[in-house]
Amino acid sequence: MVVTLWILNWIFDALIGIFRGPLVLVYTSLHLPEPGYWTLAFFSAIATILLLMLVGALVGNFVGRQLLLWMDELMLRVPVVKGVYGATKQLINAIQSGQGANSGGGFKEVVLVEWPHPGSYTLGFVAHRDCSWAMEGGERMIAVYIATAPNPTSGYVVMVDAAKVRPVQLRPDQALTWAVSGGVIIPSSARLPEKGDA
Repeated sequence: MVVTLWILNWIFDALIGIFRGPLVLVYTSLHLPEPGYWTLAFFSAIATILLLMLVGALVGNFVGRQLLLWMDELMLRVPVVKGVYGATKQLINAIQSGQGANSGGGFKEVVLVEWPHPGSYTLGFVAHRDCSWAMEGGERMIAVYIATAPNPTSGYVVMVDAAKVRPVQLRPDQALTWAVSGGVIIPSSARLPEKGDA
């Protein structure tokens, strides 16, 4: 309950911080006293809902999709931003679609790996099945991407011996949901990996 209330309070404070200026300006122009905390929170929530509905309506038509495409191209042209934006976009697309740029992996497979220390396990995505470019004997290593909560793009890439990687019968989007939720949301179709799986 305390955590829930803390999160709600954080959301309210964030909304108020965004919409405080415009709302105070409106109240001032109407010669009304400055709105209180809950008034600001209420109108900020309404404004957020309306904004989300507007964005959803725009994305649903040709004009909105074209605007998003232009914004995407703009982000990929800004010198410093394009590196972070491009890498994040490729990572999210790879996880969601189960397709990557490289053969032999590309986030199509979900695996169980022993990480970050012996006796501790987590789910990861197979990025590539050949690490010979990095080390001698690397052809027996698998590059595994481990997503973190709540931001999956700030995860880790580890090279794991193929013999220590166990496949899990999950779709990439299910494993991503599990990771982002902090392990709270368990996929209904999850199957425990058997010892003989390779």
